[in-house]
Parts: sequence; C-alpha cells; structure tokens
Amino acid sequence: MKVTYLAHSSFLLETSGGARIITDPYEAGGFGGEIGYKPITEKCDAISISHEHADHNWTKDIPGKPTIIKRNNSVWGITFKSISSFHDPIKGKQRGKNTIFVFNADGINFCHLGDLGHTLNEEYKKKIGLLDVLFLPVGGLFTIGPEEATQVMNLLSPKLVIPMHYKTKSIGFHLASVTQFTKDKKRVKETGGQGSEITLPAEQEIWVFTPTLL
Repeated sequence: MKVTYLAHSSFLLETSGGARIITDPYEAGGFGGEIGYKPITEKCDAISISHEHADHNWTKDIPGKPTIIKRNNSVWGITFKSISSFHDPIKGKQRGKNTIFVFNADGINFCHLGDLGHTLNEEYKKKIGLLDVLFLPVGGLFTIGPEEATQVMNLLSPKLVIPMHYKTKSIGFHLASVTQFTKDKKRVKETGGQGSEITLPAEQEIWVFTPTLL
C-alpha cells in the first residue's frame, strides 16, 4: 500500500492490486482563495467524501468516472464502513454531520476521520474497531485541534498516525500547525513529499507528510 498526501485532508491510496482511492478532495482556490493548494487531477477508481463542504467534496478536477463513496460501499473488493459523527462539538448544530470511514486494504485497517469536530468515546472506538492507520485532523477551528486530536489518538491506539487538515503556507484559515500537535510526541517521522509505502511499526509512530500539491 502506497500513501501520498495530496493536501488538506486528501490522500491518494494505491493498493498492491492496482486500486487508486482519493479521500476528501478539495476545491483549489475555494473559499475565496483560502484553499491555495493546486488542483487534484490524479486518476482514481474511488473517492470517499466525509461531508458536503467544498474543501472535502470537490470532484470536478478529477478525471474519469470514479465511484463516489459517501456511505457504506464496496469497490475493488474494499469495503468502506461509514460511521456517523459531527463536524462540531454540539452534535452538528453549527456545521452539520461528518462521516468517519473505516476500510481494510492490503490487510491494513485504515480510518479517515474527515472533519471530525469532537472527541470520541468508547462507543465510537467499538464501531471503528482494531486500527492500524489513522488519518487524523489536528488543525482546530473547523475540526478537533492538537489537544483533542491527542485524546482521539490515545483512545483509538492506531499503530500509525498521519496528521492532516493543518496550517501550511497554502492555507489562509487560521489553523494550528502540525508541529503544535507533534511537539510533545515521541516517534515522529517526517516522510517528505513523495508517496510512502506503509510499513506498520512495532510501536506507535506519527508520520508527517509534506503535501505534494502546495
């Protein structure tokens, strides 16, 4: 399994069987230019969308006719389980609902939290199940911030944590930086801007990717 961080909450996952999956694609230039990343133009077989905001559901730049996944679905033998959550800490009253996706590919259990806006409890942990790789928002403002993200990470206990949705030079929103999340953590690895093969560590690690579409 190869994972490439496109930008924001969007990743390209390439399985050993040739499937290509993109998560939460954004609108380049969206929100009055606040989303300054380059357009996503990668070909793929499926796109998962956690909620209907333009920095997470923009498929117009992506070529072909990939399967759009917004709830439970299967593509290329990969089953996506959707778990309802909220985009804010007051049960969606501010920003609506958010979908957590859990799926297994190449024998690895993945979870993409989308724009999760609240911490999780044991009920969510049970629904998510055993977890290898967690795509975790850490930037705050519209999602959980560094402290809440740490709580979620500790609850779910994934082997590998990949932060997302944080401040970069291409984001106008006043999000927290990824270092505000990682500064007090052990076993933090910077992977650079290229795609990385997922090798699960013996002890929990945090991999910080450089967005490829800065």
